[in-house]
Amino acid sequence: MIGTADPLRPAGGGVKARLTDWALGQAPLAFRVLREVWPIPRGRGMALVTRHDDVRDVFLRDADFGVTYREKLDVIMGGEPFFLGMPDGETYRQAVGALRLAVPHEDIPARLAPAFERRAEEAVRGAGGRIEVVDALVRRVSFEVLLGYFGVAAPANGDLRVWATRLFEFQFADPGDDPALRAEVDDIAPRLRAHIDGLIRDRREAGQGGSDDVLGRCLALQAAGKPGFADAQIRSGLIGLVVGGPPQQPMIVPQALEQLLRRPDALAGAVAAARAGDDALVAGHVFEAMRFDPIAPALPRVAVRDCTIAAGTRRAAPIKAGTAVFVGLASAMRDGRRVSDPEAFDPRRPPHEFMHFGHGLHECFAAAINRTVLPLLLKPLLRRGVRRADGPEGRLRKRGPFAERLVVEFDRA
Repeated sequence: MIGTADPLRPAGGGVKARLTDWALGQAPLAFRVLREVWPIPRGRGMALVTRHDDVRDVFLRDADFGVTYREKLDVIMGGEPFFLGMPDGETYRQAVGALRLAVPHEDIPARLAPAFERRAEEAVRGAGGRIEVVDALVRRVSFEVLLGYFGVAAPANGDLRVWATRLFEFQFADPGDDPALRAEVDDIAPRLRAHIDGLIRDRREAGQGGSDDVLGRCLALQAAGKPGFADAQIRSGLIGLVVGGPPQQPMIVPQALEQLLRRPDALAGAVAAARAGDDALVAGHVFEAMRFDPIAPALPRVAVRDCTIAAGTRRAAPIKAGTAVFVGLASAMRDGRRVSDPEAFDPRRPPHEFMHFGHGLHECFAAAINRTVLPLLLKPLLRRGVRRADGPEGRLRKRGPFAERLVVEFDRA
C-alpha cells in the first residue's frame, strides 16, 4: 500500500510563494488586530469572521451559510452526490447516517486506537533513535491503518498516498484553482473511481460482503436492502473517506509536535504524561499545541440568502446572498472573550474552546477518529523523550499548507 512517490507537489518558487508563506506566518497577528478593530471585514464579495461567538454562530446557521464544496466534489466523484457538498436536510442526514452504519463510533476504541498505537510504536521502535516524522511515521501509519480499515487495497496503476493527497489539496487547499493541479485531478479522479468500482465488484464476486472492514460492511448493508448503499454511493463514500481522512494527519501531527518543541515546558509535560500512561493528558498537550497551528486558518462558507452576522451588536455585519464567508476558526481559538488566557499553553483546556475540525452539523466526519488517534501517533516519541535533530532538518519545513519534513531524535529505551 505504501509507495515511494512524493505525495506533495513540487514547491512553488518566486516572490508569490514567499509572500504566501509570509502572510500565513502573520495570520495570528492579523487575526488579533481584526478581532479588536474590524471583527467582520467585508469587501469584493467576501467576508471574514474572526471572533469566537460569531464563528460558532456562522457554523451553526446552515440555512444562511452553506458549504462550498459541491463543484469540486463533482469532479472527484464523477457527479455522484456526496454529503460534504450537500445543504442541511433529509438527504444530507440520510447520507451521513448511512455511512455511519459502516463507520460506527465503537470502532474507534475497539479497532482504530489499538491499531494506530501499535503501528506508531513499531515505526518508532524500528527507527534507531532518529525518525522523519511527516512521512516515515505519520503518513505511513495513517495510510496503512486507515486504508486497511476502509478495505481499500492499493491500485496496480498508482499510489493512493499521492492520489488522496492531490485530491485533498484540490478540494480543500486550492483557492486559486491551479490549472496544473486540475490537470492531475482530471487524471487521478477517474482512475480512483475505477479502482473503487473494481474493488466493489471483486469483493461481491468473492462473496466478501460482511467482511469486517468498511467496504465489506457496505456490501452487507446493500445485500440487506438498506438505503444509501447502491454501488455508486458506496464508491463515493469510500472516496470521501480516503480523500478526507489519511491526508489530514500528516499535516496536523507534525505541526503539533513542532509547537511542542518550541515550548520546553509544554514538551516536558507531554513527555511526563506519556511516560505515566496518561493518554488524556497526552491528548490535552497535542490538541493545545494544534491550537497554535491548526490545519487551516479558516473554513469557507457561502451566504445562501441575505442575512446578518452578529445582529444586534455594534459589529453587526449585513451579508448579501452569494458572499464568500471565511470562518476564522484559528482566530476563534485565540479569542480571549471566550478562550481563557489564549496565549498561554494549557494542556487542561476545556474541549469547548477548540474548533480544530469545524463545528456544528458539517464538522469533519472523522473528527471523533482524529480526537482519539492523533495523540497516539506522537505517544511513542513522547514516551522516549523526543527532541529536535540538529540543524535545519530538526525544524518543521512546510510545502504550502502541507507539512513536508521534520526530523527528531529520541532515546531508544
